[in-house]
Amino acid sequence: MKIGDKVKVISGDEKGKEAKIVRIDRKLGRACLEGIGIIERHMKKSYTNPKGGKKTIHVGIHMSNLKVVEAAKPVKADKADKSDKSGKKKLKKGAK
Repeated sequence: MKIGDKVKVISGDEKGKEAKIVRIDRKLGRACLEGIGIIERHMKKSYTNPKGGKKTIHVGIHMSNLKVVEAAKPVKADKADKSDKSGKKKLKKGAK
C-alpha cells in the first residue's frame, strides 16, 4: 500500500467504506484515509495555544483492516536525468 491508493475498509466501525490513502505511518502500521477516522480533540488553554478550542486530527486505521481496490499509478522517472541525448551516461563531477 502507498499514498494515493484507493482502499476498502474490511473490518471495524467503518466497514465497507472506500477512501483514498492520505498518509501512512509504517512504524505503527496505520494508514490515514480521506474522510474516514477524523476526530476532534479538545485543546486546553496554554501558552502556545492561548485560545484553546477544538482540533481535528486523523486517527489511522490498521493496514490489516484495509484492502486495495485501485492502486495509484506509478511515477516514471525522467529519462533526461539519467542520460544525455547521445545515450551516454552522465558522470558525476570529478569522475573520469
